[in-house]
Amino acid sequence: MPEALIEALAMPGLIWVCLASFLSGLVYGFAGFGSALIFMPLAVIFLPPALAIAAFSLSALASLATVIPKAWAVANRSQTLMMVGMSVLTMPLGIALLRLAPEVTIRTTVCILTLLTLAALLAGWKVPLRGGAALRAGVGALSGITGGSTGLNGPPVILFNLGSDQPVAVTRGNLACFLTFNSLLMMPMMWLQGLIDGPAIWLGLILLMPYAMGTWGGARLFRPQAAGLYKTAAYMLIGVAGVMGLPIWEG
Repeated sequence: MPEALIEALAMPGLIWVCLASFLSGLVYGFAGFGSALIFMPLAVIFLPPALAIAAFSLSALASLATVIPKAWAVANRSQTLMMVGMSVLTMPLGIALLRLAPEVTIRTTVCILTLLTLAALLAGWKVPLRGGAALRAGVGALSGITGGSTGLNGPPVILFNLGSDQPVAVTRGNLACFLTFNSLLMMPMMWLQGLIDGPAIWLGLILLMPYAMGTWGGARLFRPQAAGLYKTAAYMLIGVAGVMGLPIWEG
């Protein structure tokens, strides 16, 4: 058995990290967002932030088969791809912040950003966002920074999409495609800055199965007429994850 795999299997809290991966995939499958908002606050309880981000990025491969086919069919493709492109341009800056900042600072930022995003969602964020391509480019660029530094590439794009007047199906498709493509591009960017090693790759492969099971199940649970119920469940899990991940609980 490869030494890196042995090291990955021996990581503290692995079973809980796998459970977090499953829950994040389940929510992503039926809500179209929220995977990182659930996984990252819980994973950083047990793992260094850089390792958690790298492993989660690899596990997002599962979404290519379980979520993207339906999401891509309804998404605004040109808008989504342009925002992904802008995110990739600024992602190295975010990863540099991840590499230089203390782990406790990154962990605290992950949880605060999660809870602030949840607060905006609970408040019924419907701020109309206007600005065309320039605004979309700015949102994509901001997402690259937050994603690279905390693993949370979703908040700027989630709030942007909720502030638009597009159909719910298009919003859900846009978010699912953006979050998946963005996560997949994270690993090569992290590798270029020396944050990817053997244990991170093996951990990502280990998490691939629970995440795939979650996204597959969530996508099949989704019923448009019960969208409110799914949203409530997603918000509850995001809130619990954000609070549990705060370092204040450690003595």
